[in-house]
Amino acid sequence: MDDTTEQWPLGRLLSAAARSVERDWDERLRAIGLPHAALIAVDILIRTGPTGADTIARTARVQPQTMSRTLERMERDGLVERTPHPDDRRRRLVTVTDHGRRAWETARHIEREVLPDDPALRTALTDLLGKSRRAAD
Repeated sequence: MDDTTEQWPLGRLLSAAARSVERDWDERLRAIGLPHAALIAVDILIRTGPTGADTIARTARVQPQTMSRTLERMERDGLVERTPHPDDRRRRLVTVTDHGRRAWETARHIEREVLPDDPALRTALTDLLGKSRRAAD
């Protein structure tokens, strides 16, 4: 049987394409010392500015414990800095370091190499995510 991608169900095609891009992207990110989870956290911090781990976790849609472990590794690797929150000494404020910002900028170039921006694809994926979120609510 001739099993070409043109004959695949859309779900299989989307899943295979996502895995392929993610493998390539993750490999390149590891080469610059920026795991995918760290990239998400740095991206959030660059867009929001310094904030707490709970906000980063909520924005990334992961459990606070998961984000806490990610931030520990990131701090160890010099990507972020955690300092006492000025309003609540029990909380920590997370800030991107210069090293983290440079890694993020490199990652953005890598992303454009792996998956150049395509407005039609971006719209389709955004619509698809919106539908799945509405169905989950």
